[in-house]
Amino acid sequence: MAFPNVYTHRKVAEIKPKACDICYKLSSSVLITPDNKDWFYVCPAHLKDTGFCTPKIDQAAIEARKKRELDEEVERVKKEYEEKQKKKKEKEEKGKEEKKEESGDNDKGGNGKANQEEAETEKDTDTVPVIEEEEPRVFELKSTFYQQRVNKKRQAEIARRNRERLQDPTYFPSVPKNLP
Repeated sequence: MAFPNVYTHRKVAEIKPKACDICYKLSSSVLITPDNKDWFYVCPAHLKDTGFCTPKIDQAAIEARKKRELDEEVERVKKEYEEKQKKKKEKEEKGKEEKKEESGDNDKGGNGKANQEEAETEKDTDTVPVIEEEEPRVFELKSTFYQQRVNKKRQAEIARRNRERLQDPTYFPSVPKNLP
């Protein structure tokens, strides 16, 4: 009947929050076991309390995510570099054409536009995407809280069995039919 001490944090609809099992404040956060045998509402503040639970960190998943993010960053930098090289070549070609024409007014106008394009690309490269740290989703309850959950489930199972027994007509003895 015991279930593993691994709980996943999930959010439920904000329209119908239920009372937290610890402090009885309304909460839309739920801790649930992987096999859905046990679940209960809990405040997000309790999840940060080290006396209540500890986050279980999956190192392999973190490493895979970091590697994926690094690969994406490398691809983005490569694309930016290729674009800059392409614009640089175009700028050099335009510069050679303008020198051949030898018109002073056109040189100033052409360089101004090229400088604007460079400034825009520099602005784009300066903005580094901010990676938000995700809150841990998998938790392990401390032994006292886990034992309370197990006892509560056990008592609920016993109460359910007792109700079923009381509903069964053969549970009680029958009335004697013969006279003494």
